[in-house]
Amino acid sequence: MAGKRKSRRAFGRVRKLPSGRFQARYPGPDGVLRAADRTFATSTDADRWLARKRIEIEEGRWLDPTEGQITVRDWSARWLAAVSPQLKHKTQASYRSLITSLIVPTLGDRELSSLRPITIAEWVGSLRTRGLSASRIRQAYRVLSQIMRAAVDNEMIAQTPCRGVKLPRMPQTEPHILTPLEASRIVRNAAKPHDLLIALLAYAGLRVGEAFALRRADIDVSGGLVLVDENLAEANGTLVFDTPKSHQKRVLRIGPSLATRLGRHLETLPDGGDALLFLTQGGKPLRYNQWRKAYFDPAVAAAGLTDVTPHDLRASHGTWVADRYGVMTAAQRLGHSNASVTTRHYARPVAGRDDQVAEAADAWLGGEEGTGSPEVHKPL
Repeated sequence: MAGKRKSRRAFGRVRKLPSGRFQARYPGPDGVLRAADRTFATSTDADRWLARKRIEIEEGRWLDPTEGQITVRDWSARWLAAVSPQLKHKTQASYRSLITSLIVPTLGDRELSSLRPITIAEWVGSLRTRGLSASRIRQAYRVLSQIMRAAVDNEMIAQTPCRGVKLPRMPQTEPHILTPLEASRIVRNAAKPHDLLIALLAYAGLRVGEAFALRRADIDVSGGLVLVDENLAEANGTLVFDTPKSHQKRVLRIGPSLATRLGRHLETLPDGGDALLFLTQGGKPLRYNQWRKAYFDPAVAAAGLTDVTPHDLRASHGTWVADRYGVMTAAQRLGHSNASVTTRHYARPVAGRDDQVAEAADAWLGGEEGTGSPEVHKPL
């Protein structure tokens, strides 16, 4: 009786190693014979692995394992160079700092394909052990996530290791929402012309960097308009003029009295549309920390207030506008492309409004109308 003939393997090769384990090798789409990333206890296990690898190739899901051998250091540098032209200067500097100081020292020598969620979780844990703030850790993780997602998109690795990682919670901090009169007290107690700068934060909702970057050509006194198309930011000690955050340029209407006061201030400036509205005593562009210490904080103290930041004025403006004219109008004033950003970070409930709603609702229930009825306001 003839013995059974061993069937010829249709895909790949399997051989027994001196150790007694089995090695599987397969031809990639490029015809190159590659070994599996592990050995197997039995030839059947090796055959099963080859069958799965064949399906990956046939379905177009196969990734060249050599691509994942690039280190985190090298891929991070390549990724940053690729995305930098689309980033604001301050964002570029922030990403570079996070990569250099927090990502590369721990993960830089690791190959992309070697990273697992547990690796990333351990890295996050090491940052917490070092005492870094929740904000800083989350920023670093967000950048690493973008780097790993780009590796997936470029078929370096099959999936990102930045998944299912528990991050430290951000402390819940609420902005100090001022009343319009409290903001007015700060303006009245500020040194000129910085009182106008503070007024623009409170009554136009500008970001500090946007107010620092205002030029003569941005002010239309007769029309009562302010063009917001630049932002002055500090990146690694260097001042950089750039577009506003999220590149949201906008034109804002301001009240007649503020427009008049700005007009008088323009008369004191040098000729030329590029002249900045607000400068240091030495004629230099403003830096946030120095300006706040020299002008803003003293005005807050003189107004009899505490724990007020320049950003609180912008948040207060957003709250006032959203409360009376709606969130969409507030989003437009603040330069948000998405109103959810306004509600999440700026617009806050105004004290006493719930009582007023309850009183109005009771009147509506009785079929009454009048001052308690919902109002429709014209945009600012």
